[in-house]
Amino acid sequence: MAKNIISRSKDYSQWYIDIVKEANLADHSPVRGSMVIKPNGYALWENMQAVLDRMFKETGHQNAYFPLFIPKSFLSKEAKHVEGFAKECAVVTHSRLIATEDGVEVDPDSKLEEELIVRPTSETIIWDTYRGWIQSHRDLPLLINQWANVVRWEMRTRLFLRTMEFLWQEGHTAHATSEEAIEETEKMLEVYRVFAEEYMAVPVITGIKTESERFAGAENTYCIEALMQDGKALQAGTSHFLGQNFAKAFDVTFQDKDGKLKHVWATSWGVSTRLIGGLIMTHSDDDGLVLPPKLAPNQVVCVPIYKTDEEKTLVYDYINTFVAALRKAGIRVRTDFRDQYKPGWKFAQHEVEGVPLRIAVGPRDVANAVVELARRDTKTKVSMPIEGLTEVIQNLLVTIQNDLFETAKKRRSEMTSVVESYDEFKKVLDKKGGFIYAHWDGTPETEAKIKEETKATIRCLPLENPYKEPGVCIISGKPSKERVLFARAY
Repeated sequence: MAKNIISRSKDYSQWYIDIVKEANLADHSPVRGSMVIKPNGYALWENMQAVLDRMFKETGHQNAYFPLFIPKSFLSKEAKHVEGFAKECAVVTHSRLIATEDGVEVDPDSKLEEELIVRPTSETIIWDTYRGWIQSHRDLPLLINQWANVVRWEMRTRLFLRTMEFLWQEGHTAHATSEEAIEETEKMLEVYRVFAEEYMAVPVITGIKTESERFAGAENTYCIEALMQDGKALQAGTSHFLGQNFAKAFDVTFQDKDGKLKHVWATSWGVSTRLIGGLIMTHSDDDGLVLPPKLAPNQVVCVPIYKTDEEKTLVYDYINTFVAALRKAGIRVRTDFRDQYKPGWKFAQHEVEGVPLRIAVGPRDVANAVVELARRDTKTKVSMPIEGLTEVIQNLLVTIQNDLFETAKKRRSEMTSVVESYDEFKKVLDKKGGFIYAHWDGTPETEAKIKEETKATIRCLPLENPYKEPGVCIISGKPSKERVLFARAY
């Protein structure tokens, strides 16, 4: 266990905080509830962003940017939307400051005629804009994505998982028919699933949210749900079918092929820097961060070991010969040639920061034309010939990626239960946690009762449900169409 990281079994919440700090991912800022993302954390977000951006563009989407500030009146145009976000909004009321003897204060004469909302999400400002962009069926579908920051006034915050300001992407699309919009919603959910499982190595369950858990202003919310090591769920991404709610609120219409004027159909979808929190809690251990190779800022780190200047030159030259080949093959390699730190310190730091593979080279390795390879996930070491090293490392990175996914999938399976009664539900929840499949009668009253009494929520109605058989609700005894997925969640 790393010196400054508490064990998961002792205090999981503090373990998470320690990982973020010791792996140099983020720091608290002077603004309560906001974070400073450090270079290690931002490099990880950049890699996530690059993959997702490519996937969005491959599915026909384009990037644009919309204002940070939203007129207050816009939020009142869609009733459910304003109700859902009203308590989380930061409001700008004045436009300037004035100097005083004590510093500065708000100029009372600069009060805005209409207050501005710092965006908690961009549906309203985007749909007001779309009204001018969409006139005809020829303008559809409109497939736009935005990379941005948003502000939601959270009272209880935790770095990456829940902060007042965070980074994300939000897709907003317009379609001629409901069928096209639903297809888009499901398509983007699949993009998120593929990203989570194939790049983050995080297994997820896709499903539909209940009405009470639905995005404010949506007709249906689709989600991907992941399970963390402590048995709590994490909503890792959402895709919303908005129907015509925002189109009607902002009067966005188009002329169809028959010349009739119709309102468009809409979707929105997004993931955020919360994914970094999910990555940490899925793979990391008591020694620090563990990263999947596909997203790791550095996939390989090379650490030289030497005593004399002559040995230093020998080892550096040797490392440079194979590093060039690794980089040419597209492998992200860091050479840690910092003289001020000893090899042991470097080993420990790169372990904490989650670099998937470490290469150590000393004079004896040079003489024998070998290197020492160490895996971060299994902590196994092996001596390898320098000949064919590139291919070996390429294969090892694939193996690590797959092993991390299979480990997480196995853990999820072990932490998934099927229960028949409410008593069993509560016992499993308190003793084991994890995902629980149970029957529910479909009413918001029963859902609310379970949440109030156990702090567990319905994470989703799984799209691919292994327990789809009908039964009776664990509380009311009324008929249930299928089991749904429960868990306590972040």
